Amino acid sequence: MEPSYIVAGCLRRDYLLPPSGNPLIDVAGGNVLYTAAGLGIWDSRIGLVARVGEDYPPEWLRSFKKYGWDTRGIHTVPGALDLRYFKTWLEVENSQNTNPVAHFARMGLLFPKSLLGYQPPNEGEDDRKTIQPASPRPGDIPADYLNAHTAHVCALDYATSCRLLSAFRQANITTTTLDPAAGFMNSTAFEDVCILLQGLTAFLTSEEKLRALFWGRADDPWQMAEALGKYGCEFIVIKRGARGQYLYDAITKKRWEIPAYPARICDLTAAGDSFCGGFLAGYQKTYDPLRAVLHGSVSASLAIEGSGAFHPLGALPGLAQARLESLAGIVREA
Repeated sequence: MEPSYIVAGCLRRDYLLPPSGNPLIDVAGGNVLYTAAGLGIWDSRIGLVARVGEDYPPEWLRSFKKYGWDTRGIHTVPGALDLRYFKTWLEVENSQNTNPVAHFARMGLLFPKSLLGYQPPNEGEDDRKTIQPASPRPGDIPADYLNAHTAHVCALDYATSCRLLSAFRQANITTTTLDPAAGFMNSTAFEDVCILLQGLTAFLTSEEKLRALFWGRADDPWQMAEALGKYGCEFIVIKRGARGQYLYDAITKKRWEIPAYPARICDLTAAGDSFCGGFLAGYQKTYDPLRAVLHGSVSASLAIEGSGAFHPLGALPGLAQARLESLAGIVREA
């Protein structure tokens, strides 16, 4: 069966020290998996588009298929590809310091040899002139994927985001969404970001990245959303973490404030990407942006209650739907 959804992003080899639960050492991760899991709560007909090296564990690729996901869009490039990623949410001084040695020592854990030589990515660096080796290319997309109804581009470098969105538009995919990378969400890149918005269904950004884009231009998130809506994007969604989401409909000019579901926090790593996956599923099912945000909020709530890319897919039957209806009753128009 051809996939109904395309998710394009990066695969990683995660090393995570969550605030609760056991450390995760060298496990499958990356925004493409987190997004697919958030979507997979509602629908499994997903085609993954990503790049790995020959050193990527083949058993991991095989394991993705058991969730019903199509992996033909995962392209293996010759040689090794460093996909390691370290993250900690420890509530200690300098907890966001990405030097893993100190954090493993603080927890009394043996430092994994597979993490030797790790260099953390500079996620805030302007990447408009750089294409990352792990970023998928339009040529990696199987031809039949382009018959899908919906496509999402995860946080990738600017050039890759442009090329993938262009490929999806040319294929007449009706719904396209984008989660912009921090590397091009800055005030000097404002005009370049506006180019990405043309013909986009939904722009799904965090409030932090949105404020960086509008630095020196505006301070009110609603003004920012309205300004972006003038560039051809139907819906602007602002992800606000524990404070929920803002939704701006550029067509009707309506605004909604959606609260976050009060979930028990275990690991925040996948929250934003899982939201995007849930949004994609909700919009494809209803073509209602508000219901889409509710789906996304539920997906994020399930993701943060455990660790690992596939945790949301183990939720009890009916739990996601129950949370969806619970949230729907407390949404308010802003």
